[in-house]
Amino acid sequence: MPPLDLRLSLAVVTGAGSGIGAALALALARRGSTLALTDVDADSLQATLVRVRSAGAKASGHVLDLAEPQSARLLRQAVLEAHGRASVLVNNAGVALGGTFAEVDAGDFDWLMRVNFEAPVRLTREFLPVLAAEPVAQLVNVSSIFGLIAPPRQTAYCASKFALRGFSESLRHELEMAGSTTGVTLVHPGGVRTAIAERARLPDAADEQERERHRRTWMALLALSPDEAAARIVRAIERREARVLIGRDAAQAAWLQRLAPVRYWSWVRRGLERRVARAA
Repeated sequence: MPPLDLRLSLAVVTGAGSGIGAALALALARRGSTLALTDVDADSLQATLVRVRSAGAKASGHVLDLAEPQSARLLRQAVLEAHGRASVLVNNAGVALGGTFAEVDAGDFDWLMRVNFEAPVRLTREFLPVLAAEPVAQLVNVSSIFGLIAPPRQTAYCASKFALRGFSESLRHELEMAGSTTGVTLVHPGGVRTAIAERARLPDAADEQERERHRRTWMALLALSPDEAAARIVRAIERREARVLIGRDAAQAAWLQRLAPVRYWSWVRRGLERRVARAA
């Protein structure tokens, strides 16, 4: 596939109010992209819009809750009204939910799946015809290191990220077989310093000590900055790469899962315990 010229692109980025989404919006702005940004938080989205416009980008902002089924259709309509086209769609928005499967409320589980999996699927369905009208276009789905390995107390999150991985890989094969000019990039970030872990929903029944231990464990993993992650994703969009592992931990997780698909967690757990001890 030919490379994608970001100076000619109209990029739609979800979850653009903070973390990787905000950093990615700014990185794309600096490459000359026009932007359509969305987030559920109006204030954080406005802050990102100020930054990207200061970098010289033309950008529109759209406050939407992607947990609502109609949000995908509303975003497509708004983007076409504001810009008339789209050549890059980045499904980045995501939420987290801790706790064992027995502890997690069914409503919370379903909420996470609506945001992390169903929303990207709905957005892809809405925007794929729009992307197909472009000479070159790219769909970018942000999965996770937990779309490669599955730790305990992450049943909902892993379910959503593994599902997004499977959806993206199958769709990529379909588009390739059809000779489509739209490519699919699947991103697996490792530990990136965003607020998703701090904002994660936790079950009311969870023990307070267990909550704190869980928080310390995952916070110890957040080593990479959002700017570094965004820079790597931008390169992948330009090169139209099929899969991106962001961070050494993501690369190691992929290797361990292939090496020991059943027993990998016993090795990962020991490594986590050592990192938490060093951080303490």
